[in-house]
Amino acid sequence: MQLGIEQYWLGNKRYWIFQACGWGMFILVHLFFNISFNKMSTWDDWELFLGRIGIFVVLGVVFTHLMRMVIIWLNVLQKKLEKQGLIFLVITTIFALIAAFFNIHLLRKFKYLAQAEQTTLNDNNFILVLLSNAFNFFIFYFIWNLIYFMYHYIAKSQKQQLDTLQLESLVKELELKTIKAHINPHFIFNSLNSIRALVDENPERARKAITELSNILRSSINVDKSETVTFEKELAIVKDYLALETMRFEDRLQVEYEVDDDTLASPVPPMMLQTLVENAIKHGISKQINGGIVRVISDFSGNYHELTVQNTGQLSTDKLEEGFGLSSTNDRLQLLYGPKGRFQIRQLTPSLVEARVLIPVNA
Repeated sequence: MQLGIEQYWLGNKRYWIFQACGWGMFILVHLFFNISFNKMSTWDDWELFLGRIGIFVVLGVVFTHLMRMVIIWLNVLQKKLEKQGLIFLVITTIFALIAAFFNIHLLRKFKYLAQAEQTTLNDNNFILVLLSNAFNFFIFYFIWNLIYFMYHYIAKSQKQQLDTLQLESLVKELELKTIKAHINPHFIFNSLNSIRALVDENPERARKAITELSNILRSSINVDKSETVTFEKELAIVKDYLALETMRFEDRLQVEYEVDDDTLASPVPPMMLQTLVENAIKHGISKQINGGIVRVISDFSGNYHELTVQNTGQLSTDKLEEGFGLSSTNDRLQLLYGPKGRFQIRQLTPSLVEARVLIPVNA
């Protein structure tokens, strides 16, 4: 909490440099024009100029910083562009009116009011003076906000471009790892051994197993270049993979699917579910003498598409380090969905491990 308050009030070094340069330029420009038009001929002229511009700049620095705090507090920069524009105008107008109110009272207190302003106030026309002052503040606050929003818009665009490049690099790296994992000699050897055993005993199942193996290898080599695929496509590959593993483990492996049909069309990162299922087999079922269960769950939970893989076993920190793609799973979620994408693996019960992915809907 203390850190947050300090961040709001102190900001960062670049921000204060911009503030100093901007308001310093404002003073120099006004000084130049006042000297150029011979408005600084006496000490009284200098005193009036320095007093008025000093109050204006102090109010400018204070209220623009307060505007920045409000923008951060309302999370304006994360909203849609249309909403940003509307909030931008509202904030500018409100702070211009407040700054004008304080400006008039400070000018009156220190006797820096211009003759025309004093005459208008003497006629009890405070609103007219207020609106006149507010218009001046509005112009400069509008320019300040415009520069602030443009700066962050450009910075955000650059960050998005960098995130896109990082994601593309990560996807390519994951693609290579996926190919290596699926063309793992042990996996192919075990699958082919199972198929060979079925050739005479159950030729139809052997042919189907060959097709399943072919689908997995094709998916590995021709992994989709896009950032997401439909969950239905991802689930089809997972089912082929688990069907082959069922041949190898036989009664030691039980597979259950709890899939809401409405989730089949939802976009998911390619090979993400496949990665979780592979880890469930490698670090869960294969370590159990009596085998166990792999359960794939897909459902909507609030504003999230919840993907869950549960498997019999015990969670080991060492195995988490070895687990294929688990770190990449979290990285991909962060790059694709930011803090809204979540990944968690935990010991659900003494004999059941759960890996859960939350993908924001309409992200």
